[in-house]
Amino acid sequence: MRSRVLIIDDEAEIRRNLTIGLTQEGYSATACPDGISAIHELDNARQKGIAYDYLVTDIFMPDIDGLKILKVIKTMYPELPVLVITGFGDEKLKLTALSEHNTGYLDKPFEISDLVQALNELSPGSTGVEPEIAEAEPAIRESVSAYLTIRITDPANSMNIFNELYKMPGVQSCEAVRGDFDIIILAQGGSTEEIKSLFDKIAAMKGVEVLSLSEVERPKLDWDVNEFIDIYSKVVKQDAATASRKQSGTTSYIIVDIDKNAIQEIFTTVFFVEEVVFCDVIDGGTKLVGMITGQGAIGRKSKIIEKLSQINGVLRVREATIIKLVDD
Repeated sequence: MRSRVLIIDDEAEIRRNLTIGLTQEGYSATACPDGISAIHELDNARQKGIAYDYLVTDIFMPDIDGLKILKVIKTMYPELPVLVITGFGDEKLKLTALSEHNTGYLDKPFEISDLVQALNELSPGSTGVEPEIAEAEPAIRESVSAYLTIRITDPANSMNIFNELYKMPGVQSCEAVRGDFDIIILAQGGSTEEIKSLFDKIAAMKGVEVLSLSEVERPKLDWDVNEFIDIYSKVVKQDAATASRKQSGTTSYIIVDIDKNAIQEIFTTVFFVEEVVFCDVIDGGTKLVGMITGQGAIGRKSKIIEKLSQINGVLRVREATIIKLVDD
């Protein structure tokens, strides 16, 4: 039986050359232009009982960084042999790729014979077993999260107001920002009623105007994409969120108005942008709330905002820069 190879590369000519070359060498090759289409292909193959014996993936792609795809797929299929290919690599990138179990590395350009040799040097494995998907810890009840945006109407008392909000039960995070509002709160409760009660409590405070209350919603995504994002959130985004708060440089919230009819394409594109720390859906799928980090580079954040604004289906991007008032 011929070995099956899944190729991920955004360049059509490379996909064509690798597919033809591997076929001539006796492999069965399928090529995908980006990470999301590869996710669909892996799931479709699994449902049909078809196993892939190798994954060949580029690093720099339009939707998801290849190293992050590698990390998630290795979480799902630990024994799958993966060959990382790139024309823009360096020693650090190479060492990062090779740190994953049963993973090889090959610099572009290369001959098909080099590719075959690199595949042969990997230990046999496949996607023929069910992916190892970590089950969520059981909870007594599902919690409800919501974002509240607030304007301070008594600037002279702003610090006292912020401290009171920051310490309030049910407030998971409280950030002072510079933008269309002064404070953004992520609240959590056991029910919508608990969130509404917190909203009423905050709205009754002197010197405070609550501008909006928006519950966080589960994005309506294809099952396989949703599964991939859940794992990606655990093995990639969670670490990034923790690290972003410890790094120098500015951090901002973003409010992204979107065409809800294109929610999957927009959400996955925004979610996988390198500088986006997290991304939530609110207001019936018409808005995304996220956090971006500029890593201290001058002009870096403006480029991220510009990049997000150019995504098809994104109508408007607003930014609220976080003002650090309390050390975590």
